[in-house]
Amino acid sequence: MSFRGGRGGPRGGSRGGRGGFGGRSQMQQGPPQDVYEVGTFKHECEKDIVCNLTLDQKVPFFNAQIWSSDDSKKSLIGKVDEILGSLTEVYFTIKTSEGVQASSFKTGDKFYIATDKTLPLERFIPKPVVKGPPAPKPKKKKTAGGSRGGFSGGRGGSRGGRGGRGGRF
Repeated sequence: MSFRGGRGGPRGGSRGGRGGFGGRSQMQQGPPQDVYEVGTFKHECEKDIVCNLTLDQKVPFFNAQIWSSDDSKKSLIGKVDEILGSLTEVYFTIKTSEGVQASSFKTGDKFYIATDKTLPLERFIPKPVVKGPPAPKPKKKKTAGGSRGGFSGGRGGSRGGRGGRGGRF
């Protein structure tokens, strides 16, 4: 007996599922080994922290964890929530973690991010379109008169049919 397509018709039933997706990797627990300064405190806005971006030519990931210091006693402040501003003056907001008050920071306080949680700024800048010479247009063959013999038109069938319920046609 050969398999003739279908999706588990009356005979044979289903051919099984497609398997699951791999387990999701766990977020790293605790502070990262290597961090660098990502921004400075500007002001508080609706329990969030607004920061000036201090990284050069880099932008933080959304939901990247933000830490309070670069020494061995790092503490989690929150996660990147929004990125705003122009390409030359970038700001970002931090959604604070439980127990962290945005009002407890003062202007100029520094925040840190893991080194692998940033993207290059070029990814957000449109690439310049390089215009080359125009492509040559294909030349059509000139023929005298119409086509001779054969069938003209494509290979498609008609969309209608000889329907009806009987009778003469």
